[in-house]
Amino acid sequence: MFKSLKGLFFKTKETNPKFEDAVFIEGPHSRLSELFFLFRVMREFLRGFRILHFAGPAVTVFGSARTKEGQPSYELARKIGRELANMGFSVMTGGGGGIMEAANRGAKEAGGTSIGCNILLPMEQRPNPYLDIMINFKYFFVRKLMLLKYSYAFVVLPGGAGTMDELFETLTLIQTKKIYKFPIILLGKEYFKPLMDFLDLMVIERTLDEDDLGYLIVTDSIDEATAYIRANIVDKYGIKLRQVPKPSKILLEKKV
Repeated sequence: MFKSLKGLFFKTKETNPKFEDAVFIEGPHSRLSELFFLFRVMREFLRGFRILHFAGPAVTVFGSARTKEGQPSYELARKIGRELANMGFSVMTGGGGGIMEAANRGAKEAGGTSIGCNILLPMEQRPNPYLDIMINFKYFFVRKLMLLKYSYAFVVLPGGAGTMDELFETLTLIQTKKIYKFPIILLGKEYFKPLMDFLDLMVIERTLDEDDLGYLIVTDSIDEATAYIRANIVDKYGIKLRQVPKPSKILLEKKV
């Protein structure tokens, strides 16, 4: 059984290299092949670091790629993207359509910096057309780190499994003090009510501390969301908006 599965994975890799992740996590391979995998991951990290180093203070917006223009959550994402750009933040998303497109679009319309960290998938996620900076990532874990590393707040709109993964990973990193207590704003009270009810149940069952819920704010108001970010980031940590490192000519770096 194991050998047949292993053979299936290797055949899939040969026909479609984008399934390389599945091959890697199936178990141990030769030391040489895993060393080459490590080099590919390092190259992807390095490329992300070089490009995003000059992107400026950012806020990451998470949400569904399936949301269509005209839907309330699309317009909400577009508005928050615009307001974040007006505050001086770069707006970073996963680079795809739906909520991601809307947030990037709002930032672009406001004259801000719009960033997309796109993921290469077997079904092809196309980057949206509102990006000033676009990076394609092969590995989810590299992409998720980039979405967190350069951001000082996180705005979550209605989304599916990927959005929930990003939300809970961010919450876990804050909870375990791996990153600072940066704001997480859930935009959409009705959508997130069942989630908040479940989190309340986790508190009752003592699988979650009540204090952990303090990391989240749930609202429908753009004004409330931006005021919360300003109070907890700009004022609290003294973030200087638009201030970015100077590029090094020796390292052949370019300013965004």
